[in-house]
Amino acid sequence: MSPVLPLLRIPVGVVVERRKADSPWIDFVWRGTGVLPDAPQLTPWTVIREQEGTTLFYAGSATVDLYRSEAARYRDNLATGAPCVWIVLTPAEGNWPYALSAVTADPAEGEAFTEAGANLVEAVPMPEVLRQAIEKFIAEHHVASEFVKRERRRADPEALARRHHEGGHE
Repeated sequence: MSPVLPLLRIPVGVVVERRKADSPWIDFVWRGTGVLPDAPQLTPWTVIREQEGTTLFYAGSATVDLYRSEAARYRDNLATGAPCVWIVLTPAEGNWPYALSAVTADPAEGEAFTEAGANLVEAVPMPEVLRQAIEKFIAEHHVASEFVKRERRRADPEALARRHHEGGHE
């Protein structure tokens, strides 16, 4: 079985904040703070701004992958009136404590990334350009499926009685 490939891949750049922590156990608090339309030609972990114990980094580029099967969830995200994208950072060894793992517009996928307790997952506002691209994708690929309530079959008490006696246990 071949993997399902996205129908559309939208490149984005990711901004991450490192803030001095008011804690005796950790030095810094990290969190995703924003997504830039397109991926700028910057080296990952380039400092964008430093001020008063807070540093903004360009963490790198990612793609927001859109799948036909998830179009309803993208639609639900846009329908909130304040659509988000989820930035996922995973613990890493090396120069930086986190690596950029994913950016998604699917609320369910964003929530699923939180199940790995060490991931940092942050919902940030969706840029207008990305919202427009997702809106166009939904218009082209979303197929509304009508909810069909299944009819329950009534239990047959005679069948239940026969099954009980046929098993030999009385």
